[in-house]
Amino acid sequence: MSTPIRLGTRRSALAQAQSGHVAAALEKVAGRPVELVPITSEGDTNRASLSEIGGQGIFATRLREALLAGECDLLVHSLKDLPTAIPEGLVIAATPVREDARDVAITRDGIPLHELPPGSLIGTGSPRRIAQVRRRAPHARVVDIRGNVDSRLQRVATEELDAVILAAAGLSRLGADSPLRREELGLAEWPTAPGQGALAVETRTDAAPALLAALAELDDEATRVAVTVERAILEGLDAGCQAPMAAHAVVSGASVRVRTVVYAADGGRRIGLDVTEDLNGEYIHRNGSGNGADAADGADPMHAARELGLTVARRLLDQGAADLVSREHSS
Repeated sequence: MSTPIRLGTRRSALAQAQSGHVAAALEKVAGRPVELVPITSEGDTNRASLSEIGGQGIFATRLREALLAGECDLLVHSLKDLPTAIPEGLVIAATPVREDARDVAITRDGIPLHELPPGSLIGTGSPRRIAQVRRRAPHARVVDIRGNVDSRLQRVATEELDAVILAAAGLSRLGADSPLRREELGLAEWPTAPGQGALAVETRTDAAPALLAALAELDDEATRVAVTVERAILEGLDAGCQAPMAAHAVVSGASVRVRTVVYAADGGRRIGLDVTEDLNGEYIHRNGSGNGADAADGADPMHAARELGLTVARRLLDQGAADLVSREHSS
């Protein structure tokens, strides 16, 4: 029997569910069994608020150490939780087709967020979602929560909270079935975190060629281009995974539409851009960033995607986004 490919994963139900989806797909293309290797990260043991313990990389650091140490052969991350800097010796070898990137509001009776009574308790631990809730439902109270999907749903079912905000993709991957009602929050008015709904499959740069080739078959170029733009905006803002900002890109042929917003912590102010551009290098050349000739050749769409994201970040900074980010980091 072939030696199993070892896939490192966090121990949470959601992490193991999404790792299981990737494992099943990898077994088909690699012709080898894939076994899950549970790894405990700091984010799984430290129950403090993510804003207090530093959300950036808290779920990824221990897993990456295990990968570099040879305890496993690859990792599956929720891309929205992954820092933009990739450690030396590692590479994101695949970004499978993205699931639903939206957030959903879960309530007992289906009342939309903006119609909840004054003083309603809405649970979320994300600074971006907190700012969005304060804009959508300024009369409500936000409760900083952590915990798995089931525990969050239970807090609504038992009337401890009136609503929670969750990622649609997480509910889908878990197959979560609940009598609670959901309000799907459209991306046009409620954009989500860079990379939300997407997975990153990470391995070592010196991984066996056969493994790298198998992982390449799981990659979806449109998803990779979109999340490359989104994460480059995050990188350009130097904001970190827990910044109160949103970015969502959609690829259509050679063009990309990206909506991005940076919020004040109280939701009272925001700076946003809605840009549609061609990735043939003309946009990059026109804005004087990067090597436009290289991008125009079409040789590296990811280079063009990253340059587009960095250009959008610079435009946000020119409009004062740095002030909103620095206020959040110092609060």
